[in-house]
Amino acid sequence: MFPVVQIVHRPGILDLGWGHPDPAVLPVAALRRATAAVLARYGADALAYGAERGPGPLIAWICARLAHTDARAPEPTDVVITAGASHALDLLCTIYTTPGDTVLVESPTYHLAVRILRDHPLNLVAVPSDAGGIDVDALEMLLARMARRGQRARLLYFVPTHHNPTGVCLSLERRRALAMIAARHGILLVEDDVYRELSYDDPAPPSVWSIAPPGTVARIGSFSKSLAPGLRLGYLTADSSLAQRLIGSGLLDSGGGLNPFVALTVAEVCESGDFDATIAHLRSTYRARRDALAGGLREHLPPECRFAVPGGGFFQWVELPEGVDAGELLPHAEQTGVSYLPGSRFYLDAPHRNTLRLAFSLYAPHQLVEAARRLGEAIATVV
Repeated sequence: MFPVVQIVHRPGILDLGWGHPDPAVLPVAALRRATAAVLARYGADALAYGAERGPGPLIAWICARLAHTDARAPEPTDVVITAGASHALDLLCTIYTTPGDTVLVESPTYHLAVRILRDHPLNLVAVPSDAGGIDVDALEMLLARMARRGQRARLLYFVPTHHNPTGVCLSLERRRALAMIAARHGILLVEDDVYRELSYDDPAPPSVWSIAPPGTVARIGSFSKSLAPGLRLGYLTADSSLAQRLIGSGLLDSGGGLNPFVALTVAEVCESGDFDATIAHLRSTYRARRDALAGGLREHLPPECRFAVPGGGFFQWVELPEGVDAGELLPHAEQTGVSYLPGSRFYLDAPHRNTLRLAFSLYAPHQLVEAARRLGEAIATVV
């Protein structure tokens, strides 16, 4: 039998490498209600080829939602519905780049986005980051060096809000500086903004898209984290001229809108109030899990380990004692019954081998505390 889901559970191992939601928090009942309502309202039209941009009800809801959760709302002509965040990035690469173009990527960064960029293929260049996120001064120096060599960057991919893997939230000052740098150098910023709804302490800062000069940013949103990843539904907000290029692509012209039935169903979930209820439940659940993992790490990891508790998202970044290689530690950790992703997975080059990423989304609080205990036990065998 072929599997139904991507995740592979290994008996006896608490695997904090998977950045997946707990199936128990997925809104099955809400989606069941919405599916029935959509078929009753739209009939066969819900199953037809969709409008290239995406269904009007969902686009209208996205514009209204961002008016509350961001610094400004997009116009409907700025929005394109996509088949998830990964598809949005792939579509941008298809429309906006040619093989061999230089694309900047913050370092560390979401490792699976790097795989998409390399599929095209593109010349990837790392932009350094620090404890506050992408280093805008280092970016300025990098661009100056590139200009002296006659090179130009086409895109910059980054995750400024509840960063994957570090959990860092880029400050408003750096967001503004980044937008101005991109505008001066003619670089399209590709802002991965999929964790905006999952803020556990304070509201998420304004997106870079919302404060940047027009045409500077293409922002990627997704319902994978806020509703369910199996929906494979996301969206782009971009300058209307770029949005028009996207909806005029061969992919959308050939197939109509992407996932039109799913998009209508999600619009129903959102308009009915079930989205707000789901988000409230997710924030409460994930906040408790984040806190449980952080408490377990404080209790069980040696004092030489360092970490900052993230304000949102799915991930906790941990710096191990100097000289401890997370890749070499991993077999010891799995022998104690815990797993993770080594930090080297998230760098293009010069990896920080004493870092690792833990996801707190999949397991209950008591399991996360136990995972921290097992991790501490593994570290004790190598220090």
